[in-house]
Amino acid sequence: MGVHLFTGFPGFISGQLVRELFRKNYADHIFAIVLPTQIEKAQEESAKITTSFPGRKITIVEGDITLPQLGISQETLLILAEQIDVLWHLAAIYDLAVPREIAWKVNVDGTKNVNDFVQHLPKLIRYMYFSTAYVAGKREGVLLETELIRPEVGFKNNYEETKFEAERMVEELKSTIPTTIIRPGIVRGNSITGETIKFDGPYFFLNMIDKVKSLPFIPYVGHSNAFINVVPVDYVIEASAFISQEPDAVGKTLHLTDPHPHPVLEVYRMMVKLMTDKFPKGRLPVQLTKKCLQLKPVRKNLGVEMETLDYLTWNGYFDCSEAKKILAKGKIKCPDFLETMPTMVKFYNKNKHKTEYHIEIK
Repeated sequence: MGVHLFTGFPGFISGQLVRELFRKNYADHIFAIVLPTQIEKAQEESAKITTSFPGRKITIVEGDITLPQLGISQETLLILAEQIDVLWHLAAIYDLAVPREIAWKVNVDGTKNVNDFVQHLPKLIRYMYFSTAYVAGKREGVLLETELIRPEVGFKNNYEETKFEAERMVEELKSTIPTTIIRPGIVRGNSITGETIKFDGPYFFLNMIDKVKSLPFIPYVGHSNAFINVVPVDYVIEASAFISQEPDAVGKTLHLTDPHPHPVLEVYRMMVKLMTDKFPKGRLPVQLTKKCLQLKPVRKNLGVEMETLDYLTWNGYFDCSEAKKILAKGKIKCPDFLETMPTMVKFYNKNKHKTEYHIEIK
C-alpha cells in the first residue's frame, strides 16, 4: 500500500476516489492539499471516510495550487517529498460559464505549480492528472486519445480552453515523469444509487423539464444528430483507481468516456418520459432557446447554463480504445446511460428542493 497526495479534496470525485483506494488496498495514507476555505468541509469528509476504514489515515495540508509551492511551507514540502508515491491532481474550475481569468488562474497556473511540485518527488511512481475529453474543443468527428490538437475552430467555453492548455503542460512531463492523463466525459451521479453532490451537466435538462412540466406538452430542443457522452462517477472512480496501478497506463492519455453513447435527442426523450410520464412533442429551435437563455432571469428560473446548449449540436465521438484495452484486465465497463437513468432521475426528484445541490446560474 502506498501514500497518495490529492488536490481537489474534498470534491465529489476525490472523496470517492480516496474511498476506492482504501477499499482496494492501493493506499493506506492520503495527504490532501486543501484551500483554507475548505478545511472544515475537508475535515468532515475525512472523518466520514476514516470511520469506514479504520487504520487508514488522511492528513489535511492547508494550501492553494494557485500559489508558488502550492502555498505550503518548505518544511511540509520536504515531509511530502519523502513519502508521496502517487499524486492525483483533480483541483480545477469545472464550471462551463466560468470567466476566463478565473479559469486560467486555477486550471492553467494551478497545474503549472503542481507540475513544478511533482518534479521534486523522488519516490513518485505515478502522476495521475484529471483532464477532460472536451479538450477537443469544437473539433468534430472521431477524437483519439493520442491526439492533443489545438482546434482551429476554437473552444466552446473557457473551461475547455484552459483544460487544453493545462493538459498541454502535463503532456510535456511524460518523458521524465511516470504520468497518466485521464479524460472523462461528462460526469453524472452514481449509476447504482444516483448519488451526486451537485446538479450540473445533464442535470440542467432535468432542471428545465421540472420547471416546465406543467405545460400541455414539452418540446424537443432543436433537431440534432449529435451524441452526448455521459459517464457515471462510479465508473470514473473504479477505472481511475485501477489505472493508477497499471504499468501499461504510464505515458498514456485515456478517455474515460462511454464507448456506446446515445443520441442527445434519445437521452432528452427518456428524461422527459421519466420526469413527466409523457414523451416530448413538437420542437423548439436551438437558436430561439439560446436567445431566451441569454436573459439572466430566464436561465436562472430554468436552472440552465447557456453554454450547455453548445453540446446539443456538437458532433464529436471519443475513441476510447486504449482505455478499453487496459480496463479489460480489470473487467471494468461503463454502465449504459439509458438503462441506469431511472436511478439518476429518482435521486434528482428526491433532492431537487435542496439548494445545496443546485449550482448558481450566472
